[in-house]
Amino acid sequence: MAIPLPASATATANGTAALAPFDPSAPPPFRIAEIRAAIPPHCWVKSPWRSLLYVLRDLAVVSALIAAAVFFDSWLLWPIYWVAQGTMFWAIFVLGHDCGHGSFSNSTALNTLVGLVLHSFILVPYHGWRISHRTHHQNHGNVEKDESWVPLTKKTYKQLERRTRILRFTLPFPILAYPFYLMWRSPGKKGSHFNPNSDLFAPNERKDIVISTSCWALMAAVLVYLSFVFGPFQIFKIYGVPYWIFVMWLDLVTYLHHHGYEQKLPWYRGEEWSYLRGGLTTVDRDYGLFNNIHHDIGTHVIHHLFPQIPHYHLVEATKAAKGVLGKYYREPKKSGPIPIHLMENLVNSFREDHFVSDNGNIVFYQTDPYLHHH
Repeated sequence: MAIPLPASATATANGTAALAPFDPSAPPPFRIAEIRAAIPPHCWVKSPWRSLLYVLRDLAVVSALIAAAVFFDSWLLWPIYWVAQGTMFWAIFVLGHDCGHGSFSNSTALNTLVGLVLHSFILVPYHGWRISHRTHHQNHGNVEKDESWVPLTKKTYKQLERRTRILRFTLPFPILAYPFYLMWRSPGKKGSHFNPNSDLFAPNERKDIVISTSCWALMAAVLVYLSFVFGPFQIFKIYGVPYWIFVMWLDLVTYLHHHGYEQKLPWYRGEEWSYLRGGLTTVDRDYGLFNNIHHDIGTHVIHHLFPQIPHYHLVEATKAAKGVLGKYYREPKKSGPIPIHLMENLVNSFREDHFVSDNGNIVFYQTDPYLHHH
């Protein structure tokens, strides 16, 4: 009597069963409500005091680093300061990011105040970014509507100047893109995070954009003033270099959460897209000793599905949800203290992930074989 094979198995030449490769684009056999139910109730609780303690911790470290750098003023120590301070700027961004999601506290006023202060300090227009980032979360994995690191269609890609293509897909240029994205967005998209009349924003959001752009301008004016007081080179050393380290962190992390997995992951259009399927294309990453420093932002799948969960509950929530997610959760490769293993993912992705088809509701990245050869 023949034994029926499971649906996920195929018959090999010798008659044995072999599991078919997992298809990450297949509709999941669970609903988002089942994932939510698996997460302990306390993981949804937001503590403003705990969140504020993280803010105080980060600001104390930033202040101590500045004091130490100015006191010692040694070229042996400046590079260490730049990396450490740039990493702390990135940590501060993540806390402001939580304010934008409302996972910092249940108080909109507190979230707005803290978010404006933290993001303005690192030259991010808080409300402009908050609104576009909300669009990213609401449309994650959607080729037509996503906002962050959206794939270019083949038609759009072919219309780019060759120089633009090379800059977009050759390190280190892509991980320096964030300030330019804030100003002009991505190829094929119009608008600015600083302009209240941009298509990014609804008419009732324009007042918020004026406020955040004004706060950004105030911080820029403070930096100019300090440059006159202490000298531009000193401010460049104290603030300018860490700012660009922060930008590299931001671009590196946000890119790798949606690209560069060992198996190519789908992007969707039209009726094939859903909030759940789009969220399941995100990727968790292990950043070694930086996980705690930048508030576990590498725990990204559950964050994308449930951005209301505070960062200090993401690890526990992810562990609880794994049983429901099954193969749709991709365990991050374990990192050493420094996540150098991620550079391979980054480099390979920029070599291979160039555009997606103009047609089809489930698409995968394709490669331009001539990009770096002609």
